[in-house]
Amino acid sequence: MPRRRIRAAPPPPAPDPIPEKVARIFVENINVPGGRSRVDATKYAAMRTALMKALPDRPPGLTQEEMLKGVLRFLPADLFPGGAKAGWWAKTVQLDLEAKRAIVRDNSKPLRWYRLS
Repeated sequence: MPRRRIRAAPPPPAPDPIPEKVARIFVENINVPGGRSRVDATKYAAMRTALMKALPDRPPGLTQEEMLKGVLRFLPADLFPGGAKAGWWAKTVQLDLEAKRAIVRDNSKPLRWYRLS
């Protein structure tokens, strides 16, 4: 009886093209001295601009809730559709700007933040 040849499986489909590399930057955290994380530079820049526009330049400043509501109107819809992930980004940028001494946390209850002129 003749032997049957076993055919090899067809090659897998070509993988999706490699996505473009996203520009990333390091951010600091005032609560973790010396700690740094890498984040998307475009989203960081958009949130930083929005946060600096939303924060007043003198006390008493804004609470966390007021800050989040304030940045939403300045965010580009293509990066933050419907405010998606805006809370995480606002907190990340806020902690970075505090570490870099661009904004100040007022020691009040509730906590409030304002930017330095």
